Amino acid sequence: MKDREESSSSSSSMTTKNPNGIINNGEHEPRDINIRSFSSVPSSPRNASSKYDFVKVKVWLGDNADHYYVLSRFLVCRMLTVTKIPNHEAIKISLELKKLLIDNSLLDVSQSDLETNLFKLMERRGYGEEYINRYNMMTKFHHQRVPLVILVCGTACVGKSTIATQLAQRLNLPNVLQTDMVYELLRTATDAPLTSTPVWTREFGSSEELITEFCRECRIVRKGLGGDLKKAMKDGKPIIIEGRHLDPSIYLMNDENKTPSNDPEKSSSETNSSKDLTSDKNPEASSSNTKETDNSAVKPQSHEEAVASVEANNLSEKVTQCTIDAESPKDAEKKSKSADGSGKKKSGPEPIVISIVLKMSEFDHKALLEEWISSRTSGEKYTTKEKDRLITNLKTIEDYLCSFNSQGVTVVNISATTFPQTLDWLHNYLLQRIEEGIRSSENEAPK
Repeated sequence: MKDREESSSSSSSMTTKNPNGIINNGEHEPRDINIRSFSSVPSSPRNASSKYDFVKVKVWLGDNADHYYVLSRFLVCRMLTVTKIPNHEAIKISLELKKLLIDNSLLDVSQSDLETNLFKLMERRGYGEEYINRYNMMTKFHHQRVPLVILVCGTACVGKSTIATQLAQRLNLPNVLQTDMVYELLRTATDAPLTSTPVWTREFGSSEELITEFCRECRIVRKGLGGDLKKAMKDGKPIIIEGRHLDPSIYLMNDENKTPSNDPEKSSSETNSSKDLTSDKNPEASSSNTKETDNSAVKPQSHEEAVASVEANNLSEKVTQCTIDAESPKDAEKKSKSADGSGKKKSGPEPIVISIVLKMSEFDHKALLEEWISSRTSGEKYTTKEKDRLITNLKTIEDYLCSFNSQGVTVVNISATTFPQTLDWLHNYLLQRIEEGIRSSENEAPK
């Protein structure tokens, strides 16, 4: 009881520094805080508990210290891994922080004091300004509730689930959605026009027909993702979506105005495959783009591919307006106006939508596909002709997805030999995109 009373009284006192430069909350003369060398502190194995976990440290928030939360070294560790500090080092730093506070009876500490002590411990381990800046940037990202949607696209057996899960752990993002699950739910629980046979296993007269059907199914899955996307855009809940039913054109954003891309050169046309999906929801989602994709590594899009891509592109307006499957474009335009009728959109962080397409070398991908086919058919065996058709269809879809590289979609080559390096690169790339998004929101914010 005596210790609690002393800690309670110290929480409202002046903040001072001791000779070691560590923040100390207390009215009395500053004490020397004993920081043992890191080599003398026993390292904690992953997920191991410590006696310091049974002591609560309150971290007070706000200028008046009106609210507090109980410090968790697990959460501190997760935030440190976001800054690209290795997990085993993050575990040690978070334990050192908890030990430092408890050993010096700092059971009530402000958020700023906590971060000051944390940053000093980071610097002692060689993680200086670069990592501290990343920590502050991600803290700002979570506080501002910046909408973040990360799309991990690709065909079968390219590592989508593995990449998405690893990135979620590294970036401390709790929500990962799989389009395969959404597809099955829509197929079995609704009257959505979806079949049990995947599109890449069916026979089509041409590659154009395959891409048109693929885009149609992607739009249906997009509607199934509506509620989660609405939460991400409206409430600032970051989300990672991975799977084989992701068409980047539906989610593309224009970097200049942060709205879904809308090519003025589109001419009005409509196909039978999209009438049922768009005629009663978005009457303007029936235009086509006669402009071919300029990508030397991929065959130019045919007219049918362009039509399917543009129709999906127009549907993406519902993402940033948070009017998924509920409003017409005119209704959304009215809601986007401010209360004073000035016509300006309501202030708020601009959404960050990042599309990533994963691909493999043809030889490696074919080997994995053949293994995947043999493991998924159970008693039913595919003929050689059916295997060749499946692989060819997946290659056609992969070429279509990679064609969006010219529109800002990042295409990443996956290889088993360089997977850790690829994961590190993606981690750094996403941090850069998040930082750019935060900076852009700050520049566009009304002053």
